[in-house]
Amino acid sequence: MIKHKLLVITILCNILLSCGERINKRISMGMVEGWAEGNAMTLVTKEFLAQKDYHVVTHKAAPNLLLASMDNGDTDVFMNVWLPTTHGDKIAPFKNIFSAGVNYEDAKLGLVVPKYVDINSIEELNDKRDKFGSKIIGIERGSGMATYTDSVLLAYKLNYRQLNSSMIAMASELQKAVNEKRWVVVTAWQPHWLFGRFDLKFLEDPKKIYGDTEHIETFVRKDFDKDFPELYRYFQHAFFNEEIMTDLLTKMEAGKNKKETAKRWVEEHQELLHSWWGKE
Repeated sequence: MIKHKLLVITILCNILLSCGERINKRISMGMVEGWAEGNAMTLVTKEFLAQKDYHVVTHKAAPNLLLASMDNGDTDVFMNVWLPTTHGDKIAPFKNIFSAGVNYEDAKLGLVVPKYVDINSIEELNDKRDKFGSKIIGIERGSGMATYTDSVLLAYKLNYRQLNSSMIAMASELQKAVNEKRWVVVTAWQPHWLFGRFDLKFLEDPKKIYGDTEHIETFVRKDFDKDFPELYRYFQHAFFNEEIMTDLLTKMEAGKNKKETAKRWVEEHQELLHSWWGKE
């Protein structure tokens, strides 16, 4: 009887320790609907960390809501902060978040057209209003891209409307126009799978309303580095160069099941991911 009780106690203790360990190895990561580069990096990280016995919960929201959630301590990590221009104003109010490191360099955003469109600058848009239907196909209201595009309309005195919807809707409109060889101008950014699927070009922005090239950083909540030192080290060193990012985005877009695609990508890039994990 005593041995039986001791066995039961031992089993219960092991269960409790196991549960406690799972709770201690649970983190929350934010993503933005339709933001391909951030979602791809997050899903790959989630699958890789599962190999390290971490349980990663992902949730989607607008960037300002994710930043506020991190500032409150409810979200641990957000891998898609564009600096210095796009999200510079958005992160400024929050004092309980900080950067773990740069995960992509030479990022860019602006107005994009197919390469068969024979203009090269935003300054030329007014002369071609009829060709574009006097409209710019944009993404969600409240995004940094939409805000800067409003400024572009004013700065260049463009007689255009910005039609705002989702990234998916924007990509669909671009696809239709390219199929029909129509002129279309959209708000877009690089890195993005759009540039792997279509022959596109950025229109020059002489007034630099969209800023110069940017970089993407991973932000974490206050004390994340103390609570999860080995994870923090991973996020410090996780860096996707242009070749790696293009490969990842192309495969994620082509794959019907994002989770399975991310899992396969992780299996194919174990050496790279472990080099980020093991760096001191």
